[in-house]
Amino acid sequence: MLRLVTGILWPSFLVAIIAEGFFFSVFDPHDLILVGTRIDLPAIAAYTLGFFFFWTFCALASMLTYYLLRVPGDRNPPF
Repeated sequence: MLRLVTGILWPSFLVAIIAEGFFFSVFDPHDLILVGTRIDLPAIAAYTLGFFFFWTFCALASMLTYYLLRVPGDRNPPF
């Protein structure tokens, strides 16, 4: 379980920090539009939701990579 956390959640956390920094340096949270309506949230709430969105997306990508490296039935696993 510790290997899962250190191998998937920690790298995805670090990449989510970078992704959020890049995203919100280009887009202002008050200018975001979702399904035709403006998002009426305080800026800190938009930053928080954006971070968790990026973290979830990066964690899913890391889990897919982890799964593909450990395909069941593989004779010579890399780890």
